[in-house]
Amino acid sequence: MAQLLAKNGRRILPAMLSNFFDTERFFPESLLNWDTGVFPWLGVEKIPSVNITERDKDYLIEVAAPGLDKKDFKVEVENDILSISAEKEEMKEEKVDGMTRKEFAFNKFCRSFRLPENSKADKIDATYKDGILKIEIPKMEVKPVKPTKAVAVH
Repeated sequence: MAQLLAKNGRRILPAMLSNFFDTERFFPESLLNWDTGVFPWLGVEKIPSVNITERDKDYLIEVAAPGLDKKDFKVEVENDILSISAEKEEMKEEKVDGMTRKEFAFNKFCRSFRLPENSKADKIDATYKDGILKIEIPKMEVKPVKPTKAVAVH
């Protein structure tokens, strides 16, 4: 039993169900994905991976979101919070021998980030290419504060 509880670092219940049902025999791999906690057939959200890099003149946010179109994304800034969201709804219809089969899929996610104080929120630019959404947030030039100078009173 101890071997079952620690199998692949999974939680107890998914590991037991995975072994009991033998997912290869009973379910296609796409139906049960315990490692990501996602049930795509239920339309449960999957949060994409994000890389944030600070560069000399800007910040770069890269969101891994393959399978989407640029029209699926919504990027907004409100009260120094950058929100990145996407929604995609698909419908597949197949007609065979006078029968119609329709399948619907709905995927969505939303990520939010507080912008740094030195960012230019009105100059943010976003591009989507090859499954990666890139958001560039320019930095403001921060001028060094001159030290306080004491003036002698005569």
